[in-house]
Amino acid sequence: MTLRITIVTIFPEFFAGPLGISIPSRAAAAGAVEYRVIDLRDFTHDKHRTVDDAPFGGGAGMVMKPDPFFEAVESIGARAPIVLVSARGKQFTQPDAVRFAAGEELTILCGHYKDVDQRVADHLATEEISLGDFILSGGEPAALAIVDAVARLLPGAMSDAESARTDSFGESGTDGISAPSYTRPADFRGMKVPDVLLSGDHAKIAAWRAEQGRLRSKGRQS
Repeated sequence: MTLRITIVTIFPEFFAGPLGISIPSRAAAAGAVEYRVIDLRDFTHDKHRTVDDAPFGGGAGMVMKPDPFFEAVESIGARAPIVLVSARGKQFTQPDAVRFAAGEELTILCGHYKDVDQRVADHLATEEISLGDFILSGGEPAALAIVDAVARLLPGAMSDAESARTDSFGESGTDGISAPSYTRPADFRGMKVPDVLLSGDHAKIAAWRAEQGRLRSKGRQS
């Protein structure tokens, strides 16, 4: 099965480079995902290709109009999930990435300017997702982060699938923070790798990693 990911944006060029390199590109080459980037301005009907207007009720900034978003999504016959990346949305987590990776399609709507007309959130998007409590200049970086998190879970995306399984949060998103990692040299400028990792005792190493993960997860919550 191939996952089709569609991104609706006023900056399609933003995605040309990132989707063509590393894991997102590898997932596409393996046939696990197909990317489609739609220029929102193609669904405007004035010579200036206007996608925004002043907010009703006054106030600073410009608001993205609803009609181009509706026409863009309707043109491809998109089905859920249709995600609006928004500061108002629930925070994106690993279970969301797993859920999207298991589906057949994913459509991501990128806002810009001050805001997006609320009717897009209420009547077009099936969910709103945020990367966290901070503001980006537009939805494009957030969309790219979501795509990367999803693509790396797809068959053929990573040469070592076990590596993804043992990442922080794991496949379920509830596994907590992973233990720290070390590689050669064992002694770098007097900074030494923990002895247990050099011991060859796999049971002790597994116990150390589990304990380190628990400690770091606890520290992150405090």
